[in-house]
Order: sequence, then structure tokens, then C-alpha cells
Amino acid sequence: MNIEIVSFHAHVYFDSATESLAALVRQGLDTRFSVQLGQWHHQPIGPHPQPMYQVTFAPERFADVVPWLMLHRKGLSILVHPNTGDDLADHRDHSLWLGNQLALNLNVLQKAL
Repeated sequence: MNIEIVSFHAHVYFDSATESLAALVRQGLDTRFSVQLGQWHHQPIGPHPQPMYQVTFAPERFADVVPWLMLHRKGLSILVHPNTGDDLADHRDHSLWLGNQLALNLNVLQKAL
């Protein structure tokens, strides 16, 4: 089975006390890399248990973006996952965490049988 990674997402999680740190991470990503920055979500959305914003980047940028996030995440939790077309597997099985792993609400990604 040949699974293609179309892109990657990094979900940068924050709360009211760390939103300014998340803004610094976002600014660093925007000035250093060719990434697509998603909107700020100030409430949990989808499988994400707390506020976050999403960063989309091409597979060829992984080796640049992820190490930078490792060193500059400002103590924030960040979920990085590929986009292969299988949202559940991408978030549950193919993901990596920088910082503390949060409990995702994977029920929203379950496919209807």
C-alpha cells in the first residue's frame, strides 16, 4: 500500500495565559518559512481539545519547520501530522507531539459505517 503525504499540519495549542507565546511562534513561522497559517481558534474545534491555530506546510519543508518548532515552541504543545486523506489515522497513528501530548477527541474523526 502506497500512502502519499500531501502536506503536513502543525497544530499550535494555547490558552489565555500562553496566547502571546503562540503569537511569537506564529510570527517566527511566518517570517522564516513558506507555510500557510490558519485562523486562530479560541475554542476547541474538531478533535482539538483546546484553542489552537493550524500551520500547513509541504512535505519538503518538514526538515526545516519541525526542527525549528522543536527549538522555538516556547513550552507550547504542538501536534504535527501528515495529511494522507485518512484524518483518523493521521491524527492518531501517524502523528508526533512536541511538548505535552493532549487527549484528542478522535470520535469526531470516526468515519460513519
